[in-house]
Amino acid sequence: MNAMNTEPGHARTPETRALRWVALAVATGILFLGAVPASQAKDDSGRGPAPKLNVDPKPIDREGSMPRSFAPIVKKSSASVAQVFTSTRPRMNPVPFQDPFEFFFGPQMPRRGAPAPRQTGAGSAVVVSRDGYLLTNNHVVDGADEVKAKLPDGRELSAKVVGGDEKSDIAVLKVNASDLEPVTFADSDKIEVGDIVFAVGNPFGIGQTVTMGIVSATGRTTFGSPLEDFIQTDAAINPGNSGGALVDAAGRLVGINAAIISRSGGNQGIGFAIPANMARDVLEALVTEGKVTRGYLGVMPQDVTPALARKLELKNGGGALLAEVTPRGPADKAGLESGDVVVEFNGKAIRDAHHLRIEVARTKPSDNIPVRIRRDGESKTLKVSLKERPDDREMAGGQPGRPEPRRDEGTLNGVGVADINPQYRQQFGIPARLKGALVTEVEEGSPSWDSGLRPGNVIVEINREPVASADQAVKLTEDPKDKTTLLKVWTPNGTRFLVVDETETR
Repeated sequence: MNAMNTEPGHARTPETRALRWVALAVATGILFLGAVPASQAKDDSGRGPAPKLNVDPKPIDREGSMPRSFAPIVKKSSASVAQVFTSTRPRMNPVPFQDPFEFFFGPQMPRRGAPAPRQTGAGSAVVVSRDGYLLTNNHVVDGADEVKAKLPDGRELSAKVVGGDEKSDIAVLKVNASDLEPVTFADSDKIEVGDIVFAVGNPFGIGQTVTMGIVSATGRTTFGSPLEDFIQTDAAINPGNSGGALVDAAGRLVGINAAIISRSGGNQGIGFAIPANMARDVLEALVTEGKVTRGYLGVMPQDVTPALARKLELKNGGGALLAEVTPRGPADKAGLESGDVVVEFNGKAIRDAHHLRIEVARTKPSDNIPVRIRRDGESKTLKVSLKERPDDREMAGGQPGRPEPRRDEGTLNGVGVADINPQYRQQFGIPARLKGALVTEVEEGSPSWDSGLRPGNVIVEINREPVASADQAVKLTEDPKDKTTLLKVWTPNGTRFLVVDETETR
């Protein structure tokens, strides 16, 4: 490591809608399966007590033989899936008193201020209670002025939007009926890759269709939202399937179909569904409270890599390493510290950092939530009082530059560090109270580079020892007992731990 001197509007029928999705698919490869993009339009008239749901939490029987026909299962689940049709009133564009085109070419020219044709869309929905509650995707009904649900028995009913949640892409509809066939919810946490599933919906507006496949993956975070937890399936899903049901081999709901990845606009074997457990949480919150309230822990977690597991002496994989704990936040008040590994939250084993985020968000603000951690080789359980999740805010940070370092010999080969002065704080967006050593140079191809260390980062700990200056950083890396170094590093995107392994050959 080297220390450095520091000197200061078109009409959309189901058919035309499909063509629009094809064009979008070719451009992006990602489809949300049926949308009317506009501002939210909600109706509070359906708000009240939580709907009575059918729930069967038992895992699917994986030991039985394959039946000759799934017709009974399909018949049962299809009775709970409706078609959804939406329309949006045309918007009038203001025009001057006399259109210049009309002035020059006469009244036979169409007026540019005439209202656009009515916008229409189509999707699917799942009946979840006998008294008229349905689940669909938020993007199917968001902004729609009129929503109708066509039931499998042929009835077409007006539907009110009880509420929608953009983050989970779940919306709740209510129709005036009391004799519907509700779906039975499974425990989507218990599904496994390889389980048989069926996608039930209304692709391309042609009518109810059932396709079969397997669960291809769980916990997918494909589109960048921090609350994504998709079930991936190869059951054929196409535009119009949005809001439809993904059911298991017992006909129970395991997910709400939401999106596909496609280069053609049609199914290519990669579809995504929102887990039924998440949809159920959102449903009950929207019906009883009119909004979704999510928990907030106040940590920045990261995955535990094999290198981190060895350095932190963790015998078992999994868990979420807390790179940063927000001062005076719920985790900080409960005694959690940076460097702790959360292995269990509220009774559930934690797989990784994203899993921790999902479980925290699914937990309503409440007291005495048990959190089991590993700290310095020991296991302990702390009680946390979760607060309400604040609005998302982008983290400020500068773009790393490359100040010229003074080249000295060091043990983290190829790394240059400097003391943090006001100029550097402004240049790199370093928080005012943050202490450490600014990384000014990292040789490409070095173990430090390969670990993710970059110029503009700030080393705040080395082997769990706090760092206050560049000289201290150099001293803490001199004559190490082993050739691996655990760094706690601040970056413009947040704090994280890195392991630099000097034993790796180049």
